[in-house]
Amino acid sequence: MTAKKRSPLYVTSLIAGAFFMENLDGTIIATALPQMARSFHVGAVSLNIGMTAYLLTLAVFIPISGWVADRFGSRSVFASAIVIFTVASLLCGISKTLTQFTLMRILQGIGGAMMVPVGRLIVLRNTPKDQLAQAIAYISWPGLTALVLGPALGGFITTYWSWHWIFFLNLPLGIAALVLTLLWIENLRAEEIHPFDWLTFALGGAASSGAVYAMEKLGAEGQHWQGPVAILVLSLIAGVAAIVIARRRPTTSFIDLQSMKLKTYSLSVYGASLFRISVSVLPFLLPLMFQIAFGMSAFHSGLYLLALFLGDLSMKSVVIQLLRRFGFRRLLIVNGLITTSSMAACAFLGPTTPPALIAAVLFFHGAFRSLEFTCMTTLAYSEITPERMSRANGFLSAVMQLSMGLGVAVGAITLRFVAHSRGHSATLPQLIDFRLAILAIAVLSLGPVFDSLGLAPDAGSTTSGHLQTELEATPV
Repeated sequence: MTAKKRSPLYVTSLIAGAFFMENLDGTIIATALPQMARSFHVGAVSLNIGMTAYLLTLAVFIPISGWVADRFGSRSVFASAIVIFTVASLLCGISKTLTQFTLMRILQGIGGAMMVPVGRLIVLRNTPKDQLAQAIAYISWPGLTALVLGPALGGFITTYWSWHWIFFLNLPLGIAALVLTLLWIENLRAEEIHPFDWLTFALGGAASSGAVYAMEKLGAEGQHWQGPVAILVLSLIAGVAAIVIARRRPTTSFIDLQSMKLKTYSLSVYGASLFRISVSVLPFLLPLMFQIAFGMSAFHSGLYLLALFLGDLSMKSVVIQLLRRFGFRRLLIVNGLITTSSMAACAFLGPTTPPALIAAVLFFHGAFRSLEFTCMTTLAYSEITPERMSRANGFLSAVMQLSMGLGVAVGAITLRFVAHSRGHSATLPQLIDFRLAILAIAVLSLGPVFDSLGLAPDAGSTTSGHLQTELEATPV
């Protein structure tokens, strides 16, 4: 089937819908774990293997998504990913044992690993540079909406139907996405395809999956630290080996060292990774703090998180105007400081803080972290040439997934360390433990602020539309 050439808006809307499906699947399952555990006749904690297996699969297969799209065509890979993800969702829903469910989550992870980065690659290839910020902001909206709807929708479905319908929900979404993909997306391939770098793939996959597994184990209360630390060290060794090999094979490696020479791209790998880890911690620590230290119900604490994600959505409509007015460098520095300050402010919330003030602080933080996310992601692709877009996107997608996936583990490790340093178990953390953990994590969010100091004043100006005057061109 030959796809008819469509407006970038059609394609971007389709990719945004696929992102919604994938993000919804990642959040909706959390509230169903107790019921699923009873169905599989295991403890609720044992269900973590299903979530961990999904994350590990993403970490391993995302780096090769660009190569696969270049080899077989973006439409073929994206459509196949939708089929795999949708069929795996059906198989998850009819699983009878934990083993079956885990295997199907791995299959689902393979589909997700191809669907999201290849979908982003399609948007990048269909969007002019001067419209890139708007497109990236647009495809983020449904994903953020899924984060809001996921836990509540999962709880509703689990309460009034059964956990199986959480996965069956993907069937109509997947079928609709598949039909529109075949109608709207062209099957573009790269003119020149480099050989598959099996060694970098193996070492990089071992490094990223080992890091995720080790960090999750270190964050779990009651776990011995020796084993996870050993795995973490081996993961670091594998990662260093992958980089050494990538330097010797720059034209074939999945690690895009050529794009890393661009400051606009490397910022989204280094400083931005610290930022992604830090802001991923807050949605994990805040509900715990609200329920354990404030005495709120799960539903009450969830309502406050709604304010955080509404803040995320609110800033998308003004990001283009802000970039055009201030440019990437100034916006990343100033907005980064505001985001860090708003995160630190969450540490000073207490049981007696007025509800309106709690909601306002979370909304404020959500808005400015959303702006920082969009700026960093857009800047990363602002100087990437079309022929390098596939490899740059594949590598950056893997880095983004790894840093976001480590967020909860880093939060758990920090809370555990703070509690133990104060002489008690992290099983029942105190309010001061949460406050110190949030403040420590807030420091990480300064990563892109310091990294942006090395940006040129006109960095990404073609994408942002920011015109430098002679006065603005003087470094601050």
